[in-house]
Amino acid sequence: MIDALLFAANAVLPIVLMIALGYFLKRIGMFNKEFLDAGNKLTFRVLLPVLLFCNVYGIGSLGEINFGFVLYGIAAVFVIFLIATGVTCLFTKDSAKRGSLIQATFRSNYAIIGLPLASALFGDKGAAAAGVMSAFCVPTFNILAVITLTIFNSSGKKEKVDVRKILIGIVKNPLIIGTVAGIAALGIREIFVNCGISFRLRDIEFLYSTLEYTKSICTPFALLILGGKFEFSAVRRQLKYIVFGTVARTVIVPLLGLAGAYFLVPNLGGEHYATYVAVFGTPVAVSSAIMAKEMDADDELAGQLVVWTSLISTVTIFAQVVFFRSVGIF
Repeated sequence: MIDALLFAANAVLPIVLMIALGYFLKRIGMFNKEFLDAGNKLTFRVLLPVLLFCNVYGIGSLGEINFGFVLYGIAAVFVIFLIATGVTCLFTKDSAKRGSLIQATFRSNYAIIGLPLASALFGDKGAAAAGVMSAFCVPTFNILAVITLTIFNSSGKKEKVDVRKILIGIVKNPLIIGTVAGIAALGIREIFVNCGISFRLRDIEFLYSTLEYTKSICTPFALLILGGKFEFSAVRRQLKYIVFGTVARTVIVPLLGLAGAYFLVPNLGGEHYATYVAVFGTPVAVSSAIMAKEMDADDELAGQLVVWTSLISTVTIFAQVVFFRSVGIF
């Protein structure tokens, strides 16, 4: 039990501490509004797309894909998105808050926490399964986020839903571009393998090293920027929305997603459940606050939800790990 708690804490608390450092650096004057806004754009438009490209390209082989396992994960995310949209629209009439709450409910911190968490839970098999899921799960998260924030934002009451605008937003979204580029590069690599060609992206050493350096910058920089934008004064003002979003993300979604996998999908191994914990059990994606800012949703609320779900998930991830260990899966 203590080992499981320490494991969950070690997975999540470094993120919380990096956010705290960003907040501290702003308080002592090292970060100003202009720097934080520029950092937000840099993370969304450059660093996160490179991170997603590298994660997808890191999949061992397309032959590793278990489509039943992947299909459930994507279908469950979509169902959660629909439920979240309905419930949130009943909960608040504020369009900008709706966008941030819906996104926070279905969108997990898969790239930054989920992938290493799956690896820690079930070793190389967990890392491989999570890598395969990322090629499908990350685009789904981002497509649904674009749809959500295009419909529900600060101008949502003034504009009719424009399907063309949503499609353009999906095509132009940097996170989707990074993921699709990774899938394309992975496909080219598979063609080379089948044709007996030894050339790989890694062979262009200067380019590959640049991508890896950029990838390594992404997570700590994004967390520092998020911390710099965090305001404790907003907690009281946003309290009921923070409670709603945090409970939905850390309690309701894991119960729905993991219980559904346990009862509905046969012949799953520990690596598959480790991946589902990464999809459904991790806190709100850091990129959700960045995207909320870029697309005129309530970015203050989105940032609060990242922080509070990260804190609470230390406990809820622990509960998930203990359950799966108790039934002999981990």
